[in-house]
This record gives sequence, C-alpha cells and structure tokens, in this order.
Amino acid sequence: MKANKKIGERIKQLRESKSITIAEMVERSGLEEKQLNNIEHAEALPSLAPLIKIARVLGVRLGTFLDDNENLGPVVSRKEQHTTKTISFSTKDTSSHQHMDYFSLSSAKSGRHMEPFIINIAPIEDGVDFILSTHEGEEFIYCIDGVVEINYGKETYLLEEGDSIFYDSIIAHHVHAAGENGAKILAVVYTPF
Repeated sequence: MKANKKIGERIKQLRESKSITIAEMVERSGLEEKQLNNIEHAEALPSLAPLIKIARVLGVRLGTFLDDNENLGPVVSRKEQHTTKTISFSTKDTSSHQHMDYFSLSSAKSGRHMEPFIINIAPIEDGVDFILSTHEGEEFIYCIDGVVEINYGKETYLLEEGDSIFYDSIIAHHVHAAGENGAKILAVVYTPF
C-alpha cells in the first residue's frame, strides 16, 4: 500500500471514529476542504504542516499516521532499512511535487513525542516557489550529506555536512537542498499535544 494512501485512510478512519465532519476539520484546522478531501483520498501528498494541524484536531501524535506497530519498549532502526520504507511529502500543500523522502526511525514505537526521520532531499527544480510552513513545536536538523538551505522567517541558513540547526517551528520555514545536488539529513520533529 502506498504511504500516502495509508495516511489518508488513517486520517479518515480517525476523523470518522471521533464523529468529526470534514466541515468541522476545515474550521478547526484552518485547511481548505478540497485539500482535506485530497489528503483523505490520497490524491495529494501533504506537507508536514497540514498533517500536524490534522493531528492536533484529531488529538493524536503526528506519528499516528505513520505507525505500523505499537511497541512500548525500545525500537532499533538498522541502517539497511533506511531505504526500504519511505514516505514522501510535497513542497506545496496542494501540489504533488515531491522533493523529500522520509524514513521514520521510530514508526514502531508507540507513545512517542518526537518524530525522528532520515530524509533524502532531491535537488529543487528551477522555478519552484517555496511555500513556507508553520506549526507548533520544534525541529532539529543535522546535515548528513550535501548542502541544505533553510529559509526561516526572513533569514536563510546553509548547513553543510556535520552542521545542525534547532528552531521553533511556529516561525515560517522551508527546508530544501542547496545547489544542483540533493542532500541527506537527520530531522527530529517535536509537536506538543
């Protein structure tokens, strides 16, 4: 099953189990009805910001949409698994342009409050406009390979291999590869309930 289909089905299932209508989701999340319908029917690959808003309305962790298991103890993630099970999010809320493949390092861990990912970032095509996102919480990014550009508020930060950044996600931001080559990062996302 494609990851975006699984996410859409989980969102719809959770929404219906809590007797929340699409209209109520629109009002509570601030997202557009078309966008929510596209997400639930796997017609759109959402970025993290709308998923975080949906998780808040549903009263669940972001990881609930990605979880496969409910493991209470420690979870070990082996490096050879980092390319076998990824999910992609778009750079824009309503388009299907993909520029990041996420591998969750904790999808088997239940009750977590952080979402650690290994993310492969594709080079950005010329002419792509960046839509900055905002959401509650914090993010930590460590550059493993390549060069990463982070637009954060009115500032721009470049990270090279071994560099890291920690920021409040409520400030408008966008993460993408710098230059012609892609990049690889470790990202940890924390969103409060």
